[in-house]
Amino acid sequence: MNQAEEQSALMAHGIGMDEDDSMVWRRLKAELQAALPTLGIDKIGFASADPFTALKDILLRHREKGYESGFEERDLEKRVNPALTLEQPQSILSIAVAYPSKLQDPPRSAPEAYRGILSRSAWGTDYHHVLRDRLARLEAWILARVPEARVKSMVDTGALVDRAVAERAGIGWVGKNCSVITPEFGSWVYLGEMITNIPFPPDEPVTESCGDCTLCIDACPTDALVGPGQLNAQRCVSYLTQTKGLIEDDELKRKIGNRLYGCDTCQIVCPKNKGMHFDHHPELTPDPEQVKPLLKPLLTMSNREFKERFGNSAAAWRGRKPIQRNAILALGNFRDASSAPQLIELLRRDERPEIRGTAAWALGRIGGAAAREALAAAWEREPDEAARREIGKARKQLEDESGQVREDEDQV
Repeated sequence: MNQAEEQSALMAHGIGMDEDDSMVWRRLKAELQAALPTLGIDKIGFASADPFTALKDILLRHREKGYESGFEERDLEKRVNPALTLEQPQSILSIAVAYPSKLQDPPRSAPEAYRGILSRSAWGTDYHHVLRDRLARLEAWILARVPEARVKSMVDTGALVDRAVAERAGIGWVGKNCSVITPEFGSWVYLGEMITNIPFPPDEPVTESCGDCTLCIDACPTDALVGPGQLNAQRCVSYLTQTKGLIEDDELKRKIGNRLYGCDTCQIVCPKNKGMHFDHHPELTPDPEQVKPLLKPLLTMSNREFKERFGNSAAAWRGRKPIQRNAILALGNFRDASSAPQLIELLRRDERPEIRGTAAWALGRIGGAAAREALAAAWEREPDEAARREIGKARKQLEDESGQVREDEDQV
């Protein structure tokens, strides 16, 4: 009986875990590890499918403090118990695919031609598609050798916590910036996992750690990293750029800077990422004009234009409005006077109160007689309460600045 027949026979009669059976799965694991380059997977780890018991208390405290983003699976039991996703699971396979951290010949911002930036997680083809492709290859590889196997793959939106699975499977450790850091690729990796009823021998967790380094915590623009491995998602710039509503906190608006989607600050400053750059997956190679786009053209972009330009990117999943709102914030943060006519037009005519309110804030930052006049007119007609508050704050800012200028002139 050859290895494939041996594996199939084991599955047909129920998976055994005696010494002979264990050797079969050990050999299959070794075969799979050797096949990784043909599957387009950079690293794989094997973990038990036991419940993540200690994680539940952490997630519960996280929820009680209001630190969740709202994008997570709401059922905590599903997040910690693999058996609620696949009946009688035996193993979880965690995969990592490395992605680029540097742009070749990146375009530069210039006066009246300022640019925004997408985080590296949105460079190239949407990583959800890339990882699903890799997991589909992995499933096909396993089922070709063990046809009776049961598998369930997940990417990002699955119930389990990717980072907890990856840490248990020996992919890397969860850093103080809440990213999984691998010894080989730093934290520039996408993660996916597969639950199966094949009892693969588990790998040992990585023992390396961040030590006493706190660079990521110190560098976080909004102090969203409230402690080592603890993130208040409600203050995280990456989360904020993906929300659809009006961001009313002026400090957070300023901290977003020119980020259109995501934030890489805590990874950029990480010493473990120094010199780490991987561009061996062609579909993840970024288009510099897509990931560092000019801001002003984004303001008038139609839904069709948005889909044509960003539809293949992970940044497209929340639609056009967050990108446009963030572009307005960026122009306000740049104080780009050349964008005032377009911002005034948005304030007057855009049907979305989030866009009108954000345009008002940006005009308050930019200033000028035209901005002051447009804000005064908008104050009289704005029906949305939140947008009206932004208009009022912008008018007050311009009045305060105008009063300061007059006071300075009187002292000359």
